[in-house]
Amino acid sequence: MSPRAGHAGHPAHTLAFVESPVQLLNVLEWAHLHGLRGAEQDPLPSVPSQVRRTVAGGPTPAGAELTVVVLSPTDPMTRGQLRRMADLARDEGYGVRWEEARGGTTAPFHTIGGLAGPLRRADRIVMGDPFSRYVQLLLTITRARDLIVVDDGTATMEFVAQLARGERLVRWHRKGGRPGPRDLLFAPVSSSARRRLTPSARRRVEVFSSMPVTEVPDGVTVTANDFAWTRARFGPPRITRTADMVGTSLVETGVVDGDRYLDAVRNLAKTHGATRYFAHRRESTDKLHRLAAETGLEIVRPDLPLELIARRGPIGRTILSFPSTVVHTLPLALTGTGVRVAVCDIDPTWLTEHASPRAQGFLSGVTGTARDVHRLAAVAMA
Repeated sequence: MSPRAGHAGHPAHTLAFVESPVQLLNVLEWAHLHGLRGAEQDPLPSVPSQVRRTVAGGPTPAGAELTVVVLSPTDPMTRGQLRRMADLARDEGYGVRWEEARGGTTAPFHTIGGLAGPLRRADRIVMGDPFSRYVQLLLTITRARDLIVVDDGTATMEFVAQLARGERLVRWHRKGGRPGPRDLLFAPVSSSARRRLTPSARRRVEVFSSMPVTEVPDGVTVTANDFAWTRARFGPPRITRTADMVGTSLVETGVVDGDRYLDAVRNLAKTHGATRYFAHRRESTDKLHRLAAETGLEIVRPDLPLELIARRGPIGRTILSFPSTVVHTLPLALTGTGVRVAVCDIDPTWLTEHASPRAQGFLSGVTGTARDVHRLAAVAMA
């Protein structure tokens, strides 16, 4: 089906479900690549998007071929970035529907009930996180023939591999552990979602990704995301003489020991002359306070995904990172700027005793498959 082909008598309409700022960014990249139309632009373009009121819900603008449904999380940092990204989506003329999907015990019932009609009418469904129980539940309602998975970071690599092997959908940092009671209760829904995400004569599946995809399931179309929308919309940035560091939530997810991580950041910053630390939206406040006090780094809480922050600038001549999505996405967003992205391996001794047995191999794979990055050995500890 072509991007604009719909049922007889009406144009195709796409419904996208996002739960993070990066997912929303990649929906915009996918829409840009496929040429989805937005509504007529704001008649008052002089009013900057950052001063407009973010509306929770509202109808899709006439003529818009895409409606983005934000399944809002409760984390304040993520919500703030999502609101900024929602403004950018509106600037492109797309509809945005903000759902307080986790705002209390009854919120999921209200959200799913309110989305049932749009789900059944949509020609295409775009999702940023096929591991999300919310998204898996919504997939049981849709009749759409086209399903598109856009990048949700490194998890996309694991999703495609699990789909190719016919495995149950489990996030990489949880794989190897025993399923809990909630996992067992939700297993039928998860199995149904996996079946719906398997191509068939009645259903087409596309993966839109900047990540390396080595195991492609039969019938799945893989489309490369080169961040063309980001490069066209922002920059080029001003480049500083110093280095910047990118934070990670590996401590918060229980993969890496907190003290080991702090030592690694301190030594890496000292070796490469880093002055700023761009915090991951999930990093805890206590950890960031300790990092600032013990390393002297300026902690920056970005209000947009790092790809947009770096593209707007100013940004360091070198960007230091541990294995994460940005070692794949930043070189694409910063093509032609001369900025060098350097990735530091995770030493096996940094892992916690609770880390998944697959953690080290997965993180090494994230680093080893990154293109156009400078690879650093794991830093020595003091």
